[in-house]
Amino acid sequence: MKTRTAAPHPIAVCAASHTAPIAALALRVSRDDGKTRLIPAGEFNAPRGAMTGSGPWQLDATGAQAIIALAAARSTDIPIDYEHQTLMAERNGLPAPAAGWIDPRSLEWRADGLYGQVAWTAAASAAIDADSYRYLSPVFPYDAETGAVLDLLHVALTNTPAIDTAITELAAARAGRGASEATPPKENTVDREKLIAKLGLAAEATDEQIDTALAALKASAADAAAFRTALGAKDDAKPAEAVAALKASSATAPADMSQYVPKDVYEETTQQLAALKANSNTAELDALIKEGLEDGRIPGKKTADWLRTQGIAACKAHLDGAPSIAALKTTQTQGKAPEGAETKGDDKLTETELAVCKGMDISPEAYRKANPVPAA
Repeated sequence: MKTRTAAPHPIAVCAASHTAPIAALALRVSRDDGKTRLIPAGEFNAPRGAMTGSGPWQLDATGAQAIIALAAARSTDIPIDYEHQTLMAERNGLPAPAAGWIDPRSLEWRADGLYGQVAWTAAASAAIDADSYRYLSPVFPYDAETGAVLDLLHVALTNTPAIDTAITELAAARAGRGASEATPPKENTVDREKLIAKLGLAAEATDEQIDTALAALKASAADAAAFRTALGAKDDAKPAEAVAALKASSATAPADMSQYVPKDVYEETTQQLAALKANSNTAELDALIKEGLEDGRIPGKKTADWLRTQGIAACKAHLDGAPSIAALKTTQTQGKAPEGAETKGDDKLTETELAVCKGMDISPEAYRKANPVPAA
C-alpha cells in the first residue's frame, strides 16, 4: 500500500507577483487604540499582484481565532523586520535588526482584520513618524485551495510590496513546511578543520562542542572588555598595559598618621580605662555594702565580706531581695548593754538577735556564725 504525503501549505510573503507558491500583500502602517492592523479581514489580494499562485487570500473570525490560539502558545514575540531581511539574511549575510515586536498574546480580531500590540524600536518609530516607511508586509502560510490564512509568522516594514523571488523558498524553510522547489542552501565557506584547531578542540569535535567553544570565546571577550573598562584602560590595551593599570589603581596612598596613635599610647590608655572602671566598680560596691549594713539588709561583716567577693551584680540581687531590719539599724538601749545580755564570749543570742533570725528565717547558729560576739 502506498502512502500519500499531504502537500505542504504555501507561504505568503506580502510582496510582488512571482511563480513560487507564495503570495504578496502590503498594508499601510496604522494604529488604532494602541494596536496595529496586521492582516485585513475578508478576501484580500496584493495591490501589485500575487508573488505566487493566483490568490486571493481570506481571513474570517474563525480563522483569526485559530491564529490567535497558535500565537498564544508562542514563547517569543512575533518580530517585525525591515524589508524581509529576516528571510534574506541567509542569502546576503547581513544582519536582520528588528523594527518592532508584536506581543503574541495581544492579537485581537476586529471587523476589519487581525490586530496586535506592536512595540516599535526607537529607530523604526522615528522612521514611521518621518514617513520614511509606510507599509507592513505579513508573512503567513495559507491553504492553497481556499486561500485561508493559517498563521502569522512575522512581518516586515517596507515601502515596496515587491521582494526578491528567493524569499519564497526561505520563508517556507523557516516555517518547516518545505517548498515546491527548495533553493539549495548556501555553501558553508568556513574551514571547519581550521576553526576546530583555533578553538583548541579535538579533530572530531561536534557542532555542539564548536558552538559551546564559540560562546565561551565571546563571553571571555566580553569579560576582557569589561575588565579594561573598569581599569580605565583603552579598548585595544594589551594584557601588560591592563596589568599596569591595575597596579596603578591598587597603589595605596601614604597613611594619614594624624588618624593614628603609637601602640604604647593606645595600650596605656586602655589600661587606664580598665583601672578606672575597676575603681568605679569597687566604689559602687562599697557604697552598696555600707547602705546594706546601715539598713539591716546585710546582717553583719561576714555577710558583707562574702558579698564583696561576689561582685556588684550579686550584691544588688541580695539587697533587692533582703528585707530592711529596723532592729539592726539602732539598739533599743541607745548603745547600752541591755539587761540580760549575754556575757563576754557567750554564743547565745539576745532576744533582739533572735527576733532578727525569725524575721530573716535563718537559724541562730547561722546568724552567730555570720555575726560572732565581739571581744571585749
